[in-house]
Amino acid sequence: MRIGVDLGGTKIEGILLSPTGEIAEKIRVDTPTQNYLDTVDALCDVIDRLQELSSSKKCTVGIGTPGALSSTNEHGLELMKNCNSICLNGEPLKFDVEKRLGYTTRMENDANCFALSEACYGAALSSRTVFGVIVGTGTGGGIVIDKQLHTGPNRIAGEWGHNCVPSSVRELIAQDRECYCGRKNCNETVLSGRGLKQSHLERTGVELEATEISRLASTGNSAANETIQVYCKQLARCLSTVVNLLDPDMIVLGGGLSNITQLYTQVPSLMAEHVFTENMRTILSAPKFGDASGAIGAACLWPID
Repeated sequence: MRIGVDLGGTKIEGILLSPTGEIAEKIRVDTPTQNYLDTVDALCDVIDRLQELSSSKKCTVGIGTPGALSSTNEHGLELMKNCNSICLNGEPLKFDVEKRLGYTTRMENDANCFALSEACYGAALSSRTVFGVIVGTGTGGGIVIDKQLHTGPNRIAGEWGHNCVPSSVRELIAQDRECYCGRKNCNETVLSGRGLKQSHLERTGVELEATEISRLASTGNSAANETIQVYCKQLARCLSTVVNLLDPDMIVLGGGLSNITQLYTQVPSLMAEHVFTENMRTILSAPKFGDASGAIGAACLWPID
């Protein structure tokens, strides 16, 4: 049995994962609001409770986070960076968790964990090269090759959300968009839930949440449907750069916006227009696990004994 924990901005979800990829136990609690030490306590409490529920010896623990570990500082500690849960940035989360638990853990970006879960047990089980995409509160990505996570020397492999949008996408937005990272017009400013909300506001003057725009589009609302059509074009153009660079067997979408059904019928053909081949073979897929993907992937950071 392995423990996997998904540390999100609003919830902490922990699971016990069997060797066959089945969830034996699950615990879900709210994430303490913007308080680092309370977050550490809540995270460790979930892990302790799962250890008690396991019938086997002490389980390995993997943790998915909304950011990445930086290189070590002058004290030899790895600090968190690039977190949209900003209370984590600059904090030695891995060190503090391991000090509290008393044993070693493995920690990776939540998008990496999502990609790993879908590659090891999910929609991309039969694929060699997988690009996992998160389109939700933020926009992230992860790369898995032969069931092994690829992170790179800077530990940012797959972070396509902070590439600048292609010029053809920039033409579809009314004005420059500021990203929380300090740059302008990152993919995230267009493809996240906030980005979709802003695009609809610019087009219609009506402010709606992304989930409501998607719902209205599915019921035939013309304004919402046109916004989704524009979003499909934007997503396709941004993903085409990934295919040209990485050439994955499969791209798996995750996050709240992955529930928009039009993405799977329209984006592949729109992508093909910008991919440097005559017959694009990359498959675009919905996730198998939905909200559980991050926790499953975190557990997969440890190989099966």
